[in-house]
Amino acid sequence: MSIFENVHKIKHPTLTKENWGEKQPLKRMNLLGKEVDISQPSSTFWVYLLGVLVTLAGVVFLVMNEGEMSRIWWGISLVLWGVGALIAGTSYQAFGYEMKAKYRDECSWTTWWEVIYLIFQQVSMNAMVVAIAYTSIPQTSIWFDIFLWYAGILTVAYTIITFWGAFTATQSVITFEFMMMASLPSFIAFCLINTVSYIKTGATYDLLCMISWVLIFSSYYFFDKYWKKGIGEILWEKGIWFSENDVLHVILVVWSILMFFLPAYTFDLTVVAH
Repeated sequence: MSIFENVHKIKHPTLTKENWGEKQPLKRMNLLGKEVDISQPSSTFWVYLLGVLVTLAGVVFLVMNEGEMSRIWWGISLVLWGVGALIAGTSYQAFGYEMKAKYRDECSWTTWWEVIYLIFQQVSMNAMVVAIAYTSIPQTSIWFDIFLWYAGILTVAYTIITFWGAFTATQSVITFEFMMMASLPSFIAFCLINTVSYIKTGATYDLLCMISWVLIFSSYYFFDKYWKKGIGEILWEKGIWFSENDVLHVILVVWSILMFFLPAYTFDLTVVAH
């Protein structure tokens, strides 16, 4: 067996080829002359919409950069986030059955698409660390260097750990939860930095960032509550499909629209010498 197949050694605890269409929507469609089974069509719409919007927001940052390093890094971050969402939606939703079950004796828990998504998402957060450093920390400060080194080291470390987890079928380090834990210190720093800065300056940039952090936190908070209460399963028993991932993605779609307004207020921090 190829080392690249090791990721498929981890089997899904509940899904099988036989019960996939019972646990979630599964629709056979003709794509380019080939019969393909699409998993969760409505969820696929939401995650692909999110991916497209966030990628476009990143492109807007890059087009409007005007030499501002903060805009360049915001752009890189959002493009990575958006492309990552498209990659995730391809495996978690759209072609999940095709990749994980249809041609396998046992249903796989994950795929390389999902592993790459985790890396894209984490690196996106690290690029955001650099962007926030440029907008909110004087470049002469030791903290500016700390933020940049932190982003670089975490990018390398997380990528290595995630690839190791995929090649060795170590499930604990290729989970969404592990990626979230790796991102948590950065997210907390963002919240503190923009809140303190807004209190001091009342800048629109900080206000928009604060709103964005609230939306991101809300997306994961309601994702968790929705999942733990089993609301998605209750609705599916009634023939309605709206999963915890849909809750996450719908809120993040609102967040992605907010991101289109941010470039005009994003500037590198300049310190006037006295």
